[in-house]
Amino acid sequence: MTAMTAMTTRAAVGEFGLLYAEVQQFYSRQMQLFDSFEAEPWAQTFTEDAVFDVPTLPAPVVGRAALASNVRRNAEVQASGGEQLRHWLGMLDARPQPDGTVNTRSYALVYLTPRGGEPKVHRVCVMEDVLVPAPGGWQVAHRLVTRDDLA
Repeated sequence: MTAMTAMTTRAAVGEFGLLYAEVQQFYSRQMQLFDSFEAEPWAQTFTEDAVFDVPTLPAPVVGRAALASNVRRNAEVQASGGEQLRHWLGMLDARPQPDGTVNTRSYALVYLTPRGGEPKVHRVCVMEDVLVPAPGGWQVAHRLVTRDDLA
């Protein structure tokens, strides 16, 4: 390997490392907004016409207004149930695309903790996103979630 090739490779690795850290931070913030039922700020992490496709809903949710409405509904359901849900993402694979988007795939674990009870893994999912660059970071254009128990 020539010195120039080694420098180019290190630069590419460093650039990818920065992108990977940005994507990790994006998901950390997004999942905390979701688990805190901050409907509008969470919906703003999606494009205006985003598609959110999860097997727990009868049809994909499309657009920010519908996404925020869904989070408010989740807050009501959880408040009446006495349980806390937390989402944990791991094994993140981020693949930059030539058009500037990033395709991601990660494992999403959903923990359920009843008031006064022990936490348990409630669902094991795979989450696949298309992230698009946006002012100040990233937004999800499309999210597909599949559940291991329904595969």
